[in-house]
Amino acid sequence: MKELSLSIVIVTYQSEKEIGECLATIPRKEEYEVLVIDNGSFDQTPEIVRVKYPWVRLIRNRTNLGYARANNQGIKMSRGEYILLLNPDTRLEKDFCETVIRFMEGNPQVSVLAPKMLNPDGTVQDSIREFPDYSILLWEITGLARLFPKSPIFGRWRMKWFDYSKIQEVPQPMTSALLFRRKVFEEVGLFDESFPIYYNDVDLLKRIKGKGLKVFYFPSAVVIHKRGATTRLFWKRMIFEQHKSMYHYFAKYKKGRIFYPLFLFAAILRLLAFYLVKERGIA
Repeated sequence: MKELSLSIVIVTYQSEKEIGECLATIPRKEEYEVLVIDNGSFDQTPEIVRVKYPWVRLIRNRTNLGYARANNQGIKMSRGEYILLLNPDTRLEKDFCETVIRFMEGNPQVSVLAPKMLNPDGTVQDSIREFPDYSILLWEITGLARLFPKSPIFGRWRMKWFDYSKIQEVPQPMTSALLFRRKVFEEVGLFDESFPIYYNDVDLLKRIKGKGLKVFYFPSAVVIHKRGATTRLFWKRMIFEQHKSMYHYFAKYKKGRIFYPLFLFAAILRLLAFYLVKERGIA
């Protein structure tokens, strides 16, 4: 079987409004392959892929297996030397694939590469964060992180001071568009499927950094990202899923099971805030 340079893995769920635009920006080349893992969509997502993009390999799961498990499916099936995990609500800018492959080939010390993420209006999207810890959790819950976003203490998680114009090593980039060398998964393993929706990427990157592998940010490669186009449809449920996954992450690395009430309290507060803003129109 022919060896490929790049595999692009896209996990979809109810993505009919985004997947077509996403696939249209991916160049069709013999050395590239695209795998769409559909998590039981009941909208037109699978049909759009099947009819309009027959060159794409479509894998249809009967039910929603979760982001982590579906990505693992795609990674296992892929054949490329590099694997790009891509969200369906993204669009690749011109020459993206060639640009990232060229950089990786010229920088063998880099294991994972994060592109510059832009909002649809062209503004830079915050896509780099620090790994969470208990102090970060405290600043977020008390609101100090919002009051002092550029503080190296209170704003450490969101890293609002990050310079998105420079190539540099980073802790935890957004996985909406993230390039890996295949050997990273061979050395570190795949996504932990006990994190079905959130924090599976944080966990994976923590394991990667724990092995001493380098994760870099590369602003010359650009991706347009709508951010949360699918999860926004289920935002009430997603708030609890986020906090449940965060709790699971802390329990895995920080032995923090006694803090479960704190995570539940934070989820309720966020749900109330979202309800006031979205349902009542309160600014």
